[in-house]
Amino acid sequence: MNQSCLFCRIVRGEIPTPLIYEDEICIAFNDINPQAPVHALIIPRDHITSLAHARPQDGATLGQLMLVAARIAEDKGIAASGYRTVINTGADGGQSVFHLHVHVLGGRAFGWGPG
Repeated sequence: MNQSCLFCRIVRGEIPTPLIYEDEICIAFNDINPQAPVHALIIPRDHITSLAHARPQDGATLGQLMLVAARIAEDKGIAASGYRTVINTGADGGQSVFHLHVHVLGGRAFGWGPG
């Protein structure tokens, strides 16, 4: 855990955040600045700075994040119509909190491209 990381502080309970999902590997909550009607964040309990910092031994965690994304989409009623999962990596990739996280966005149609 990183002592100053915002998401590590949420995992430790130092910043009260209503959770929409939790297990032994990750937690999920609604984004405080939603970019769609449904916008959830899924974060691993262990600090991984970004996808670029993930190691082979993080494979199960990365897989669990994706499975939880699908579950949240189902729970939020957006699975049938479609949704977007996003992992921003690095400053140029749009990452603003340097703790790996998956965005789940839905509830409206999305165009392409992402930037």
